[in-house]
Amino acid sequence: MKNLSDDLDWGVLSQSVGPRARLLRNALAARSIAASSVEELPTGSLTVLALVNANPGSSQTALARSAGLNKSALVGIVDQLEQNDLIVRSRSVTDRRRNGVTATPAGEAMMKRLFAVVDAEEAPVREALGPRDMVVLLELLDRALAALDA
Repeated sequence: MKNLSDDLDWGVLSQSVGPRARLLRNALAARSIAASSVEELPTGSLTVLALVNANPGSSQTALARSAGLNKSALVGIVDQLEQNDLIVRSRSVTDRRRNGVTATPAGEAMMKRLFAVVDAEEAPVREALGPRDMVVLLELLDRALAALDA
């Protein structure tokens, strides 16, 4: 197994979270992008579909925040998902400026297909960490994100 230390000395970055988080993110994102591109969907489609499926009627603002996307990027993804009949937008009855987004049955099926591919790509990470450390990793990532939001 290759260690990060096998390449270059990290110097002042040896205790920094950012570079390692970026390396992990880039490796995982490349795999997710490959899964979405097969279906001719924009990058971020799986994240948006999963959030919409788990939170039907969510506002686009809430989706953008949770997906880590700016609003214009989210609108582009939502537009394409809607054109492919994977989600539907509907006006809020309480706030006409707000659109709620819901997955269609085809959207839920697409989410499951995309997730199966991404889940298989993440398997080496889960296998390397094991179930207990995987839970710890996710908890630590959530705490780190919350600390930056505070």
